[in-house]
Order: sequence, then structure tokens, then C-alpha cells
Amino acid sequence: MADKKLVESITSMEEDFAQWYTDVVKKAELIDYTSVKGCMVIKPAGYAIWENIQKNLDAMFKETGVQNVYLPMFIPESLLEKEKDHVEGFAPEVAWVTHGGLNELQERLCVRPTSETLFCDFYKNDIHSYRDLPKVYNQWCSVVRWEKETRPFLRSREFLWQEGHTAHATFEDAEERTIQMLNVYADFCEKVLAIPVIKGRKTDKEKFAGAEATYTIESLMHDGKALQSGTSHNFGDGFAKAFGIQFADKDNTLKYVYQTSWGMTTRMIGAIIMVHGDDSGLVLPPRIAPTQVMIIPIQQKKEGVLDKAFELEGILKSNYRVKVDDSDKSPGWKFSEQEMRGIPLRVEVGPKDIEAGKCVICRRDTREKTEVAFGELDAKVGEILETMQKDMLERARAHREEHTYVAHDYDEFTKIFNEKAGFVKAMWCGDQACEDKIKDDLSVTSRCMPFEQEQISDKCVCCGKPAKKMVYWGRAY
Repeated sequence: MADKKLVESITSMEEDFAQWYTDVVKKAELIDYTSVKGCMVIKPAGYAIWENIQKNLDAMFKETGVQNVYLPMFIPESLLEKEKDHVEGFAPEVAWVTHGGLNELQERLCVRPTSETLFCDFYKNDIHSYRDLPKVYNQWCSVVRWEKETRPFLRSREFLWQEGHTAHATFEDAEERTIQMLNVYADFCEKVLAIPVIKGRKTDKEKFAGAEATYTIESLMHDGKALQSGTSHNFGDGFAKAFGIQFADKDNTLKYVYQTSWGMTTRMIGAIIMVHGDDSGLVLPPRIAPTQVMIIPIQQKKEGVLDKAFELEGILKSNYRVKVDDSDKSPGWKFSEQEMRGIPLRVEVGPKDIEAGKCVICRRDTREKTEVAFGELDAKVGEILETMQKDMLERARAHREEHTYVAHDYDEFTKIFNEKAGFVKAMWCGDQACEDKIKDDLSVTSRCMPFEQEQISDKCVCCGKPAKKMVYWGRAY
């Protein structure tokens, strides 16, 4: 009975997706709640996933010339207020420090919600000449945004992220970097997280406060809701003018720099859960999984079984992240636990297997079992992990395609959103009034204007006027 209980304690996805999600983050021991409302403890199993995200992304950044830096977590109020749109965009979510020890501060300090203003303040003293450009910096840090509604990983008041901030001599250079980083994010999501994404540009209503253009990658969760999974912003020279960031160009004239910023956060752990998870818990893509293989000894008290399990670990550990579960729990309990934690492969080995010179590999995603001779285990594990990584991406892509609809007019658009969940592709005239109406009527937002445009019709889905862009619409986290 105990073995069954572990799995039963997760609410099924179909019954209540939000509760299923909460059950998984708790039962897989990814997070714990704290006495600080809206803030979470990221436990070892959750943090190990973040470390792998960080390691992979950081390597990809550095291949494009990015250098890491660290700036303060406090921003003086006067600094935050230098760029009008920016401060207005963040004002409702800012946490303020008013005292240092017992003394009231002469000027309030905000706990960084994002670091544009700090980087600008730093760049104005750091950049003098065209020879100083480009500056391609990134920082790994936490930020604080006083959210009203919080959910583990998806929205917390403090979260971990990276924020890249770059400065360039021309608008074209800045634009190139903005798109380059968006492509890095898209490659990372697809190749490492096995999450397919749609690349595009945000509408002016949805763009970042203070940006000229915001580009995004949007992914679709299992329940048909969208998740903004990474954004890259071209600031033009707006921040540079507000902060006086100038450089002497080759022709000896003073010019303003052009800037970008781009970020990805711990909400990607939420995305992994919601794209790949099932009713038994997490399913981790092999490339991001902290443990890729769990070896489970069967009848481990019998002579030679544990020795064999550790011998197999020794064979695998130079190529894979592998562990032996030698705890005194029953094998059934261990299987449930391995499934709950989303470990990609399970290797079962018991007395009969040892006699036959083989073991059993079980895939977490399909539960397909394969018998493998000990001598072939190393190669077979690699082969199955590769296949699983590809299959998980393809399954997620197929799910997205099945839940992407096309609407030609407002009746059709409304009907789809009332009856189904997913992305809807529809034409838009470019007027914010239509976006506002759609949001008011249906709680639906524009997700992005994809780079790959299609001509669904020549009329705006909302007002019927001539259409300018095809837009992906959806309900989002």
C-alpha cells in the first residue's frame, strides 16, 4: 500500500492542473514555502536544476563574447527616476529600503527589480571612446518584485535570473545583439530543455518599460496556457540620453550609445514541470536532469547485489550523472520516488539479472523497458538518453501544434477561447484599442508577432480594419 500512496498523493492534471503543479513542486522536493510571504526556499533538487540551467546558458553566453559582472542590489530613488517610462513600468512592484540600522536614509533605496539604471550609471563613467565598445556584460543575481499573486517558480517576490546589459556604437549593432541573444534563448530551450518556442516581437502594449523593441520566446504549457520564456530588449539610445552615456566616435564627435538587455529566470523550472510532467510527477529532459540515471538494486540484501549496483555506477559515472539508491526502502517505493523526481532512466539489477549478465533500463517518459547486457550498458544508456531528449522535444512540439488554432473573425476567435485552450493565430490592425478589448472580453493577451508571418486574412480579427500583423494570442502565466 505504501508504494501506491506516494503516487496517489498527486492530484491528476486533468482534474486540477494548478493543484497538480503545486503537488509536484512540493512532492518532488523542489521548493518549500517560507515565513516571508511570496518568497520560497529552493531546495537541493530544485537548485540543482537551476545550476544546470545556469551552467548551460552561461557557456552559450560566453561563446558570444559575454562577460559576467556584479552590480549592487540597491538603486537610489533618484537614479530609478531618470528614465520616465521605465520607472512607471516598475513603480507598483518596487520594494523600498528606508532605514540603515536605526537611521532613516536621506534617500530611499529600491531593491533592484531589474538593473538597467545601475548599468547606465556605471556605463556613463566606463565608456569614453568607440574603443570601449561594445560592452557585453551579464550578471547572475536575484531581483525583487512585490507581486500580489505568487506561485512557486512562476511568480515569486524574489527570484533568480540572469540579466544581460550591453552597450554599442550603433543601432544596428544593438539590434543584432538583441536578436542574437533571443536566438541563444531559443536554442537553449529547444536543445537543452526540450521546450519548443515561438520567436517574435512584443506589441508596444506588451513591451518592456523603456524599450524601443522587445523580442520574446513564447512556449505553451500542457494546460494550453502560454509562458513568456525569455525576452531580449533593444533600448535604442533612450536610456543613454536619460543618463548621458556618450562616447567619442572615430570622427571625434560625441555620440550616444545604443543599449540592450535580456533575461531568463527560475520560472523556466516551472516551464519544465508544466511542459513535460505527468501524473506521476516530474519528467526531466536528460540534458538538464541533475541525476540522469538512478540504479535501483532489487533484493539488495542478497549477496553481490549492492556490489553489482556500485560496479555499474562506476562504469557509467565518467559519462553520465548517476546514483545508486541503496536506501532501505522497498523497490516499489524507490521506483515511485525516481518517477516523482523525474530522473530520466532507471536501471534495475537483482540476483536473477546478475546470473543472466544483464540489467533492465526503464525510461521515465514512456516507461519503456529494455534488457541490456552489462557490457553494453554504457553505450545503451547514451543512446536511450539521446532518443529521450529528442522525443520529449517532438512530443512537446506536437502538443503545441495540436493546441494552436486559427481565427478569421471575432466570433470564431471568441468561440475558440471559450471552448479550447492554446495559442490562437489571428490578424491584428496594430491598434492598442483592439488589444485592450480582447483582454477585457476574454482575458487574452497578444503573446508575440512571430518572425514567421502568415497571411490568415487581410482584416483585423477584432475590428475588421486592414490587418498589419499576424499575432499569436493566448492566456498566459
